[in-house]
Amino acid sequence: MHSRSEEDHIKAVYALVRSGQSAGTKDIADRLGIKASSVTVMLKKLAEKSLLKHEPYYGVKLTPKGQELALKLVRKHRLWETFLVERLGFEWDEVHEVAEELEHVTSEKLIDRLDEYLGHPGFDPHGDPIPDRSGRIRSRKSKPLLACAAGDVVRILAVSETTDGLLRLLGSKGLRIGTVITVQETHAFDGSMDVKPKSGAAFSLSKEVSHHLQVEPVAH
Repeated sequence: MHSRSEEDHIKAVYALVRSGQSAGTKDIADRLGIKASSVTVMLKKLAEKSLLKHEPYYGVKLTPKGQELALKLVRKHRLWETFLVERLGFEWDEVHEVAEELEHVTSEKLIDRLDEYLGHPGFDPHGDPIPDRSGRIRSRKSKPLLACAAGDVVRILAVSETTDGLLRLLGSKGLRIGTVITVQETHAFDGSMDVKPKSGAAFSLSKEVSHHLQVEPVAH
């Protein structure tokens, strides 16, 4: 049994490392919104529990035991997000904080039943992969919308930055996971691009927004 704070730290390390960032004390503190001194104390405690270890010049790294715990937390979080959107009608920008609470439920039987009830989904409402019971994660090829050229027809697979503001912006433009869009024009001076959904009018997306949309090509 682990405390909520311990689990939050483990998941923060997992997220930082998976995104290619360092997992130093300050990085973890910034992600969790707490003091670095508190993180230092917790990292020592987690190291004593063999959940992570310090890597010189890098920060901390999860041990196999820590990785297993992190994947369980990620699985629960993303299954709850899927349940909230698909079964309870939440918007995709409303579910993160609720799932943050629900992911600390300890009953594995409940999570297995939830997974079965949802039909064993491979991806959550934001397009992030959901680890299975063994911690395996499905992979699929994608690239940032920013890397596309005029004339490309693509399908949105995931949003790499799931802040509420970005999700609301995308929703207001009718962009969701699975939406097919055509890149009409790219603008070198600011990196923005004009895109058109399969149904609807064309509009412009900033370089930052395009960077956070992961897409796959659609045959046409």
